[in-house]
Amino acid sequence: MILRHLLLPDILDLVESGRLNDVREFLAVQPAPEITELLTALEDKDRVLLFRLLPRHLADEVFSLLEPPFQNLLLKNMAQEEVRQVLSGLSPDDRTALFEELPARVTKGLLGLLDDRDRKQTLTLLSYPEGSVGRLMTDRYVTVEPTWTAAQALEHLRRVGTDSETMTMTYIVDGKGRLTDDLRLRKIILAPAETRIADLLDGHYASLRSYQDREEAIQVFRKYDLYALPVVDADGILLGIVTVDDILDVAEEEATEDFHKLATVSPLQVSFKDASLGLLFRKRIVWLLGLVVVNIFTGTGIAMFEDTIQAVVALVIFLPLLIGSGGNAGSQASTLVVRAIATGDIGSGDWWRLFFREIGVSAAMGLAMAIAVFCIAWFRGGALLALAVALSMFAVVVVGSLLGTVLPMVLNKLKLDPATASAPVIASMADIFGILIYFSIATAVLRL
Repeated sequence: MILRHLLLPDILDLVESGRLNDVREFLAVQPAPEITELLTALEDKDRVLLFRLLPRHLADEVFSLLEPPFQNLLLKNMAQEEVRQVLSGLSPDDRTALFEELPARVTKGLLGLLDDRDRKQTLTLLSYPEGSVGRLMTDRYVTVEPTWTAAQALEHLRRVGTDSETMTMTYIVDGKGRLTDDLRLRKIILAPAETRIADLLDGHYASLRSYQDREEAIQVFRKYDLYALPVVDADGILLGIVTVDDILDVAEEEATEDFHKLATVSPLQVSFKDASLGLLFRKRIVWLLGLVVVNIFTGTGIAMFEDTIQAVVALVIFLPLLIGSGGNAGSQASTLVVRAIATGDIGSGDWWRLFFREIGVSAAMGLAMAIAVFCIAWFRGGALLALAVALSMFAVVVVGSLLGTVLPMVLNKLKLDPATASAPVIASMADIFGILIYFSIATAVLRL
């Protein structure tokens, strides 16, 4: 933030005056995240120029921190050799993330710039399904032999650990490459030099599967609170590791996607700030048109009870209050359930218990709101109208709440995103049921 807000004008003045060496010396001692934020605030031509002024090691780190649209812009404005250097400097998981965002034609061209090892590695990661843990892996980790002493293990770490993604954890594999345990670095450091690694192991470790969904990986990281987790195949062979920085990115993407769906907006693939007018229109209009179709049934429901409305016009006064209350109750329930599913707080084994609990909660809320509107309706239209309104309020609150509870669970059971049961969708469905319930009860009560 400091670079962006305080020093940006000064840096631009240095660039315009041609004092590029001064800019290079200044940037070389700045943290990569600060430089990344600075680059995103610049115009395209200045962004490319400043990136070229960065030392090689710093340029690699800054490039990996940039969002895909900015990465793509830099690649388009670089010479082929510059692109080759940047791609080879990226970690395997960051390189895969970049290629995921690029068109197939561009990806094919960039793969040709990689050496055989990096190309094979990238193609292997891209072969995993989109959204799987396999695409987040990196092979930059360290393994040690259980027969080594702590001194031998430390010497090995000093020798090969410079290219490792993390040094907080080392991994133990057998002769066939199967993961057998993990070991924190601090245990090796604190152990006497002659202690065998096998004596430090406890046989307990957590791992991810290569085809596992990324959302499940978030829950595993949250459960074990580790910086990195190993990834294995169906036979237990160690394939790579996933680090928490990549999982945090996934968690942010998933949370943003759920927020968009809860607001009936198709998920954006770019930041909201950079989204074009046309893109925002396309992402929002489809849901709105769909809700228009749903709400047509609301008008149809009202038309079905035209005679009842003509007989007691005062019924219309309480219609917005009733259907609004049902929609609000449903939106509350759906938001709580969708978030609980997303965080792993509830599973399929909890559904019946939650369903019956929601019946109790919604009944209590419905009763409280029914008592409140009974008094108002009595004052406006007499005892029969008050009874109809109160019974309807109780019923629509219960039905709306159960809709908001059950629909996300059903979608999750069908392997669909429960966030699709968004607040506007639930509210629209609650409106339809609310109208049918209200006028059905009113017709029955007024006939008495």
